[in-house]
Amino acid sequence: MNLLEKDLVSVAKAVNSCSMHVVLLPWLAFGHILPFTELAKRIARQGHRVTLLSTPKNTRRLIDIPPDLAGLIRVVDVALPRVEHLPEGAEASIDLPSDDLRPYLRLAYDAAFARALSDILRAPEPSRPDWVLTDYAAYWAPVAAARHGVPCAYLSLYAAAVLGFFGPPEALMGRGRYAKTAPEHLTEVPDFVPFPTAVAYRGHEARQMFKPAAVPDVSGVAELYRSGMSIHGSQVVGIRSSREFEPEWLRLLAELYQKPVIPVGLFPPPPAQDVAGHEATLRWLDGQAPDSVVYAAFGSEAKLTSAQLETIALGLEASGLPFLWAFRAPSDADTGGEGTGGLPTGFEERVNGRGVVCRGWVPQVSFLAHGSVGAFLTHAGWNSVTEGLANGVKLVLLPLMFDQGLNARHLVEKKMGVEVARDDDDGSFAPKDIAAALRRVMVEDDGDEFAVKAKELARVFGNDEANDQCLRDFLRYLSEHSRGP
Repeated sequence: MNLLEKDLVSVAKAVNSCSMHVVLLPWLAFGHILPFTELAKRIARQGHRVTLLSTPKNTRRLIDIPPDLAGLIRVVDVALPRVEHLPEGAEASIDLPSDDLRPYLRLAYDAAFARALSDILRAPEPSRPDWVLTDYAAYWAPVAAARHGVPCAYLSLYAAAVLGFFGPPEALMGRGRYAKTAPEHLTEVPDFVPFPTAVAYRGHEARQMFKPAAVPDVSGVAELYRSGMSIHGSQVVGIRSSREFEPEWLRLLAELYQKPVIPVGLFPPPPAQDVAGHEATLRWLDGQAPDSVVYAAFGSEAKLTSAQLETIALGLEASGLPFLWAFRAPSDADTGGEGTGGLPTGFEERVNGRGVVCRGWVPQVSFLAHGSVGAFLTHAGWNSVTEGLANGVKLVLLPLMFDQGLNARHLVEKKMGVEVARDDDDGSFAPKDIAAALRRVMVEDDGDEFAVKAKELARVFGNDEANDQCLRDFLRYLSEHSRGP
């Protein structure tokens, strides 16, 4: 063995001696499974072993582990039990025809994943994990891990501003003076926030989300309670964010939680290697002027109605701008996902050449990374925001559910995007509102300022080295506070 080979063996032994085994527990939604999978890869590239819990269907359609990491990442498929009212074959929130069925998916998740985690925690050395990294939904994970002497970290896929708005863990659990016990509590900036901010829900958003978020459902607990228990029982909180982006909210969270709060980076996914079926769309983008195209997409969770989609379509048409729309069929039309439901009559013919409507799966990051895309009309989900800002595109925000309203206020406050005007009472919007917001960032004088800001942010959100350094800092903390042998 030569000197170089000896050095490599020594390094490998050193890495192995300080490597950890971590378990990742994502919630069953595309917007949670995909970033947890990306995080698993990034953790493995730091030399640590990862066990990622999934379900068979989600593994097949979402999780692709590169061959060079196959020895470090183990995907455990957990079969969901049959639960009354849960459609057969539903293994993620996108599979549910109605949001009213989400509690039944949570019921199945709790039963199956709690059992799977228990089996992993009982495993003998060296298979037993050093840490459990849990999403918000697995509120039972910290207690289960502690029972076996394994520490738990809460891994937030939400911005620090979102968590900060909801306050300390006891408030999330419905206790104390900051508990959100009525919709109007969601529309007020809490008085524990020591700096000026507009981060709060609009009235229509608060009324829409209060019951699903704050009232216990058939799973026995409320959504906010899950988050509160997960944070309360964890030794450390990792946030998908960075100190450059929201230092004030990260500092506030550490004070509210009275435990370490560490940004883990933004880890935007790389562009898809497989763009099969979208070659014509990419050629169309190649033919457009730089930064001239609006990319429109609204995530995998929101179930838009025909009326909302028609309004968006007419707004895109009225803007006069070239656009690419990742279109999903409306929730109130039986189109099988491939029909014209949700689009105004003659729409595609009128915008032919100027606009492209894509149906089914699209390589979103590849589209956002294309030089002709200059703006992103988005629902303001944190995954999409991260992907857009990592690629330096301007944001036009149309929040629809969950944390999205808070994200939108946060981004507008930091002059990182423009929010589509809405009716304060019912949240409705008109084609002219869509068109005006798009033209403001693409055509009017403000557009140059937003473009400069977007390029600056790309150096934060899209900087792999900076993101990896955040993750290394987080993993260093885990390593230093890992369970004993």
